[in-house]
Amino acid sequence: MHAIVRTGGKQYLVKVGDIILVEKLEVEVGAQVALEALATVSETEATLGAPALKTTVTAKVIEQDRHDKVTGIKFHPKKRYMMKFGHRQHYTKLEILSV
Repeated sequence: MHAIVRTGGKQYLVKVGDIILVEKLEVEVGAQVALEALATVSETEATLGAPALKTTVTAKVIEQDRHDKVTGIKFHPKKRYMMKFGHRQHYTKLEILSV
C-alpha cells in the first residue's frame, strides 16, 4: 500500500520501509512522528481525502542533519561588486513504519 503525505510544504509518495528526507522537524532522534495522509493507493482501490484522510502514516526519526553546501554568486558588472555565499539546508531523515 502506498500513501501520499504532506510535510514541510511538500508531498511525498511513501510505502512501508521507505526512507525519505524532509524539511527539518523539531523532534528527537528515535522518536515516532505521525504524518497526515492525503491519499492512499492499494492494489485494488485509491482513496482521496479532502483535504486529508483520517488515517495517519507513522514514521521513525533516524537522523537530523544538513545537506551539502550550495554556493552562489551575486555580481554586478562595472560596479566592482561581487559577493559569494553558501547555504546548508537542515533536514530530517524518516523511515516509514506503517501506512
